[in-house]
Amino acid sequence: MKLYVLPADGIGPEIVAAAEDVLAEADKKFNLNLSLEHDVVGFESLDKHGITIRPEVLERAKTFDGVILGTQSHADYPPPEQGGVNISASFRVGLDLYANVRPARTRKGLGLGSPGLDLVIMREATEGFYPDRNVYKGWGEVMLSPDMAISTRKITRHCCDRIARRGFELAMERRKKVTAVHKANSFHMTDGLFLECIDAVAKEFPDVEVEDILVDAMTAHLVRHPERFDVIVTTNFYGDILSDLASELSGSLGLAGSVMAGDDLCAAQAQHGSAPDIAGQNIANPVSMILSVAMLLDWGAKKYARPELHEAATAIDAAVDVVLLDDNVRTPDLGGNGATDLFANAVAAEVAS
Repeated sequence: MKLYVLPADGIGPEIVAAAEDVLAEADKKFNLNLSLEHDVVGFESLDKHGITIRPEVLERAKTFDGVILGTQSHADYPPPEQGGVNISASFRVGLDLYANVRPARTRKGLGLGSPGLDLVIMREATEGFYPDRNVYKGWGEVMLSPDMAISTRKITRHCCDRIARRGFELAMERRKKVTAVHKANSFHMTDGLFLECIDAVAKEFPDVEVEDILVDAMTAHLVRHPERFDVIVTTNFYGDILSDLASELSGSLGLAGSVMAGDDLCAAQAQHGSAPDIAGQNIANPVSMILSVAMLLDWGAKKYARPELHEAATAIDAAVDVVLLDDNVRTPDLGGNGATDLFANAVAAEVAS
């Protein structure tokens, strides 16, 4: 499996390096035949090339089997016309990585999170309320006067159908339940179209239980009874918010992996931000990045019919569970006394054992 590695900003280089250490041991044990190639994006690319992600990076990514993408300091970038291009959006739209898959699971024995939480949010990532991906040319948000701004939302049958289909397929591998989250009582046409697609796809999966819940009510249900949910399918903006909530309910945003997946390519990307305030201190929590890379391997197992990639992904996930229980290895944000590299080495050793 040929992987394109883009460490990016803040703690990105540290947590990506940690994930690479774990990958190296998995490669040895499971004979994965991995090859990694590195490139620059983010502030390093801005300094060298005048733009946070060069067009050729996206073109090169198409030649790889997967991408490992570090954290990005989007909020600190200059405007797009000055080179501050949103890297994640560029991948999602430019390479049609339409499924942002975000699991949240309470880790046993850690003493964090809501008991019994084990769900996956399947978030559509290429359209919706986001101004940088809902028009063919230009920007989907305009300011008509100093006192008036308008933003548009795009929802298409094509995108709703395929994210629904991926959600139902995943549910068949899990507990066979899909929850569609929407606000169709207010957004009659856009969320109405989303629900129409959910209903149509559901007919192809008669063994899957289906429910739909308004997004505002969903936040309350997640907090009160998170254990009732299995696969949550929703549009871009709702999924962005709900995935952060679900991950925090599991114990920490730093405990949740994430991938951006399309039909032909998948990118591993930690759920959290770049945390520039702790960059370079060797205290960043690498769990989310490590688990994201495991998810990338699992995607590759299905895509390329390589069971050894699934075995490696399972071993990495299990190793993270074991190492998280060690106070002397766990990073400070999780109440431990460890360090980024120490945690990565321990997970790598557990995978190798």
